[in-house]
Amino acid sequence: MALLAEILNRRSIKEFKSKPIEKDKLERVLEAGRLAPSAKNRQEWRFVVLQKEQLRQKVQEAAFGDEKVGQAPAIIALCTTNIEYIMPNGQLSYPIDLAFAAAFMVLQAVAEGLGTCVLSTYDEQMVRDLITVPYSMRVVLLILLGYPEEIPEPAPRKTLRRIAAFDHW
Repeated sequence: MALLAEILNRRSIKEFKSKPIEKDKLERVLEAGRLAPSAKNRQEWRFVVLQKEQLRQKVQEAAFGDEKVGQAPAIIALCTTNIEYIMPNGQLSYPIDLAFAAAFMVLQAVAEGLGTCVLSTYDEQMVRDLITVPYSMRVVLLILLGYPEEIPEPAPRKTLRRIAAFDHW
């Protein structure tokens, strides 16, 4: 039940305090991502933490001026190191692998008293250039991380009955 509390308390934060994140908290968030499952345990990822203000401001530009991007004291770029691996079910592995890593990091952030916002609205090439991502690798997601200015009300969720079924559609 303890994990369900973090899940219930997770919110997409829109405004961050300028307070820096303690190194041990940041490392535990990254450790949660490291421990996430991946296809065939390949762990084909790299997490790039952006903390320098000048760099975060440039990422804000790449995110089409979204102010919360520049406010967050840390941005974690979730990158894949293998865009070609296809799982036996025909799906590319990297979007799924990085979604698991992001989910683990976001929940650990809640446990640390931090807020997050997972961002996919940005010019990937601009971010790649800023953080020198090698050719053929991708920046799949950005996680904004910091202390929330305020905790928003929970977004409405569909009932379990509407989204879950047993033994057939």
